Amino acid sequence: MANETPENGILANETLALAIELLKRKSLTPDDAGCHDLIAARLQKLGFHIERHCHNGVDNLWARKGTAAPVVCFAGHTDVVPTGPLEQWLSDPFEPTVRDGKLYARGAADMKTSDAAFVTATERFIAAHPGHSGSIAFLLTSDEEGPATDGTVKVVEALKARGETLDYCIVGEPTSAAEFGDTIKNGRRGSLSGTLRVKGVQGHIAYPHLAKNPIHLAAPAIAELADTMWDEGNAYFPPTTWQISNIHAGTGATNVIPGVVEIQFNFRFSTASTAEGLMDAVNEILDSHGLDYEIDWSLSGRPFLTPRGPLCDRLSEAIHEVTGLTPELSTTGGTSDGRFIADICREVVEFGPLNMSIHKLNEHVAVENIEQLAAIYQKTLEKLLA
Repeated sequence: MANETPENGILANETLALAIELLKRKSLTPDDAGCHDLIAARLQKLGFHIERHCHNGVDNLWARKGTAAPVVCFAGHTDVVPTGPLEQWLSDPFEPTVRDGKLYARGAADMKTSDAAFVTATERFIAAHPGHSGSIAFLLTSDEEGPATDGTVKVVEALKARGETLDYCIVGEPTSAAEFGDTIKNGRRGSLSGTLRVKGVQGHIAYPHLAKNPIHLAAPAIAELADTMWDEGNAYFPPTTWQISNIHAGTGATNVIPGVVEIQFNFRFSTASTAEGLMDAVNEILDSHGLDYEIDWSLSGRPFLTPRGPLCDRLSEAIHEVTGLTPELSTTGGTSDGRFIADICREVVEFGPLNMSIHKLNEHVAVENIEQLAAIYQKTLEKLLA
């Protein structure tokens, strides 16, 4: 069945309607395009105190209802990645379309459906439990898909500066793998990048004794770095990995030995290692090979981990009650804003729709999963705050 719409009564629901309103907004990073205004208006009616944290063109929203503990926070982003070739979409990516039981739009899975479900779950929970314990908070940014330097991290810094902490946080990233509800992310690996420059002596390729080839000098050290077992991981994380992403040397001429080779690499590391320990280990290996080198380091995120406990258990119970599935806990994948929130929150997890179409052409989410997602978030609130 094609071109279904909420207006003709097919699969219409409150969460779908709000998701469609959000998806109509062309919120390419860092433009929020009014998504926060729409959400804030709904939350204000519930008694939330609204704060706007704007930094370098990035809009961030912090909203909280209540002053008591525990604090349950819904976190996410309203920005989306570019669409790619419009002619390869089956429908306009910013004109949300329900077709064959799926909602198509840029951001449908990542992650405006989750944003909508946060809101309707909260509305229904408060209506059913007006005297609930604790507090509910929202932390939303328009800079998650981009550099992420002026987004969630800035709100976290502001909250930390005034001593405001969270107890539980659900980040609505699309975590489900094969079936909706099959996976909760209870941690993420850290990401540490380096740009290594090994210095040699440039010269004519016919006179290697008058030059020092930095590629040849670096090769044994590269081999050792590639073969090193940095750690063994732990019960939640696989072992740390080290991978080269780019190598550049030379002038482009075939008869010139280069004077320097630049190697870009990345660690994805778990709580079994620290960024500082990995930096020291790399320097030790390079020093052992007698290299003349320098490294520029960039730590884009430290690892975080939420072991089994109240949040994982209550969310898992809610997922099982709605879907019949028992989700697995996973720490695979890239980084997320959870890495920042973990600095002020004792338990952080991610849960959301299927992730198989994210960032792709014709991104979509199953319409039946939209209300299921809202029901899971609502049940989790009930288990933690009712």
